[in-house]
Amino acid sequence: MSGLVIVGAQWGDEGKGKVTDYLARQAHLVVRYQGGNNAGHTVVAGGREFRLHLIPSGILYPDKICVIGNGMVVDPEVLFEELDAFIAQGVETARLYISDRAHLLLPYHLRLDEVEEESRGEERIGTTRRGIGPAYADKVARSGLRTGELTEPGWEARVARMVREKNRIFERLYGVPGFQPEQVVEDLKPYVERLRPYLTDTSLILAGALAQEKNILFEGAQGTMLDLDHGTYPFVTSSTPTAGGACHGSGVGPAAVSLVLGVSKAYLTRVGAGPFPTELEGSQCEEIRQKGREFGTTTGRPRRCGWLDLVMLRYAARVNGMGGLIITKLDVLDSLPEIRLCTAYRAKGKVITEFPASLRLLRECEPVYEELEGWREDTSRARRERDLPPAARRFLQRIAELTGIPVVMVSVGPDREQSIVLQDVFFSPQKKVLQA
Repeated sequence: MSGLVIVGAQWGDEGKGKVTDYLARQAHLVVRYQGGNNAGHTVVAGGREFRLHLIPSGILYPDKICVIGNGMVVDPEVLFEELDAFIAQGVETARLYISDRAHLLLPYHLRLDEVEEESRGEERIGTTRRGIGPAYADKVARSGLRTGELTEPGWEARVARMVREKNRIFERLYGVPGFQPEQVVEDLKPYVERLRPYLTDTSLILAGALAQEKNILFEGAQGTMLDLDHGTYPFVTSSTPTAGGACHGSGVGPAAVSLVLGVSKAYLTRVGAGPFPTELEGSQCEEIRQKGREFGTTTGRPRRCGWLDLVMLRYAARVNGMGGLIITKLDVLDSLPEIRLCTAYRAKGKVITEFPASLRLLRECEPVYEELEGWREDTSRARRERDLPPAARRFLQRIAELTGIPVVMVSVGPDREQSIVLQDVFFSPQKKVLQA
């Protein structure tokens, strides 16, 4: 069995879309296993930029089967806007399958997300307001609607009842108007027939592929530090972006996973509220933000920027069982005379080397830095390890040494071809630490 899981090792936005697109050439199937259209993956191929929110990044290959797994929440309107945009650009979408167990995101979920976030006042989480949290809350409360139920008689009455229930919350708790149940049903009807050809038991497709020893690439959204259990709670997403979520969110057993690769920027970014020990401010933050185009794919919000945090990265490697690291946006650091790596924290008079669960403690943490010389050379044209400046190779080697995880691939630009494979590890558990 050959399954590779791609996970974000930070707070999301690490470049997983590009990595998945690059590695998909060696896969037979690409699976999204959690999240919804709060994800934003950008892929540049052939000089064209594609933005994906729900559809797996393998869609740009006409021979790949793409799966939206049962662990996702699907907004039908967003899904078909995305599909229609790809069709208009000549991208084949017939090999896309959607789990009939995935949950639907309906209009009242978006309004709930907005009013709940506003009600938190200064304690706002920083949600994307795409309705993801409320949709997952309904799933857990056993009051959600699965995609496959739209193909069954009587779905209209059930949706109308769900709308009326939510209206009571809007009107009595938040004092805002609700929705007309009949209108929600009518608006949903055009999507029902369009969804039908894509819906299936996708776990059966994956089981068949595994039996035939096909290569399956599991694509995570968001990042480890946004995981509902292992992230910086409550400033997290509502699903499980870590490697364990790949099995639960796609309907395969743990033995299906051969290797987990973590994706990390050469620096660190965060969107929304929450502690950020290595955060930069002022001109240095703005320089990285502008060069790295650090603005949300989904929301357009500017991202907070800081130095690479190896305490966090070691933690992410541990909870995911990573066998390798992929470092993206190395080129963003090209002009910096000095680069820092956070190797530990200092708080309450002690040095902390493990990532704390307490946000109160994390807010008090000051980073302990190791300073490295910058390379001040353009790396965007590098295509082999030896093309990288010696200082850049030392930077990558130090990451491998301080995390205990080999760096197996480096990205030096947004295009598919701006990638340097240091070791061909696809579905291989072999390890290698970079040599300077």
